[in-house]
Amino acid sequence: MASTDDQTSAQLQPDVPHAARIWNYWMGGKDNFAADRAAGDAVAQVYPEIVLMAKQSRRFLIRVVHHLAAEAGIRQFLDIGTGLPTMQNTHEVAQAVAPESRVVYVDNDPLVLVHARALMAETTQGGRTVHVDADYHDPDRILATARQELDFSQPIGVMFMGVLGYEPDLKVAASIVNRIMDAAPSGSYLVLWDGTDTTPAVVEGAERLAQNGGVPYILRSPDEIGSLFDGLELVEPGLVQITNWRPDDEAEWLDAYGAVARKP
Repeated sequence: MASTDDQTSAQLQPDVPHAARIWNYWMGGKDNFAADRAAGDAVAQVYPEIVLMAKQSRRFLIRVVHHLAAEAGIRQFLDIGTGLPTMQNTHEVAQAVAPESRVVYVDNDPLVLVHARALMAETTQGGRTVHVDADYHDPDRILATARQELDFSQPIGVMFMGVLGYEPDLKVAASIVNRIMDAAPSGSYLVLWDGTDTTPAVVEGAERLAQNGGVPYILRSPDEIGSLFDGLELVEPGLVQITNWRPDDEAEWLDAYGAVARKP
């Protein structure tokens, strides 16, 4: 019988571009293959800002997680569609503020699972980092596993960071977000960002990605992304370009909007 490592390696498909590895390439990481770099370069030829978006999305993550841990007192995080670990990941930011923070990562990419093994046993003064192998289209599985690690009587920071564009139907995306947030207690937060259809270049870039074998990514309007926060209380400055969410330096234009919102 093949080992888990052998089975995982067989699923890596280095000749097929994969979203997590392409994103890792744009961020300057090394966990990608030639097919990923080719697809990434094809997008960057028509939309060079995608590299900036990848890097700025991590800075957005750092700012919002630090806010939730340092200012909102959140000690539990559910990061859904986390992608490949790079630098300043959710658990690192949260546990730097509060070492007891518990973080559950969710992803279904085999390469992500390989890297996640290093995180699964990590503990820091009562904190814990674990990884769940699940697709966000199965929120009940995510919740069932997360309940083993997180206390659902206490607030949770729920994160969908640039991943819901892989679901073509906005109603389905909303149902996924709502299922998770319905299970989270009052005082929990939703953190979400996604790419937007706000310039012709980014639309062409998304088309080029699909043409080069990448999984199609659906760009939505800022209003459509805003609808995913219905029923929640937006934290200032509300839904904005991710570079404008409490920036620590001069903000740059990006076709990407996000927000942080509290569940009443």
